[in-house]
Amino acid sequence: MTAGTLVLAGTPIGDTSDAPPRLAAELESADIVAAEDTRRLRRLTQALGVQPAGRIVSYFEGNEAARTPELVEALAGGSRVLLVTDAGMPSVSDPGYRLVAAAVERDIKVTAVPGPSAVLTALALSGLPVDRFCFEGFLPRKAGERRSRLAEVADERRTLVYFEAPHRLDDTLAAMAEAFGEQRRAAVCRELTKTYEEVKRGPLGELAAWAAEGVRGEITVVVEGAAETVEELDADELVRRVQVREEAGERRKEAIAAVAAEAGLPKREVFDAVVAAKNAARSAPQDGKGLT
Repeated sequence: MTAGTLVLAGTPIGDTSDAPPRLAAELESADIVAAEDTRRLRRLTQALGVQPAGRIVSYFEGNEAARTPELVEALAGGSRVLLVTDAGMPSVSDPGYRLVAAAVERDIKVTAVPGPSAVLTALALSGLPVDRFCFEGFLPRKAGERRSRLAEVADERRTLVYFEAPHRLDDTLAAMAEAFGEQRRAAVCRELTKTYEEVKRGPLGELAAWAAEGVRGEITVVVEGAAETVEELDADELVRRVQVREEAGERRKEAIAAVAAEAGLPKREVFDAVVAAKNAARSAPQDGKGLT
């Protein structure tokens, strides 16, 4: 018997017209539709004007572990199972990981219907660097655990993306301001693609004060990565590092360029330090050491 296929389908994060065209077709043809919230699925299918022909089952955090074996057996028996969550992509801070892992373990095909993503949408709208980023999901609810988690990424240079509940946003932003510094830039993206969409940008300290007044809606927080720390080196250390590279076989020009890059300094500054050391060595009693 040929195994079926697990289809992960992205659903709109706000505006239902953002639904990918393939979603309607998958909803109509799947043998089983596993939904995080069957009521929200019903509203979505009504908005799309489709009627699922297959069996609809709930698949949420509370029953994910228990229902996964049942769905895997259906997949193994040849069924096409469509997995949808309330908004966005299954498995991304939503149910789905267990089912994907179990399907992969059984060598069952897993594919996806790409759709809207709150992570990427917020990142693109934030105005912060987007070339490198990491998604941190939801922070722990307990203050101590939250502080520990933030401390782990305080020096992370990639842009950080978080989900947060509106009633915890002020505490989270205050904790971020404490861990990352009040001047670290961030953006709070609220109700993305919905009628009252808002992107509030500014330093973490200011955003924490703003959130203290109360914020509603679905929240995604984007935080600027830590600034690159440049080690401050005196002239003697610059010269020493150039010497080490030369002794390892590098030409002086390349060694100076490399040390300048390491120290975040103009090449001319390192060159001048090397020349000064060379001149000083020439005028000092010879002891067999120094640049020549």
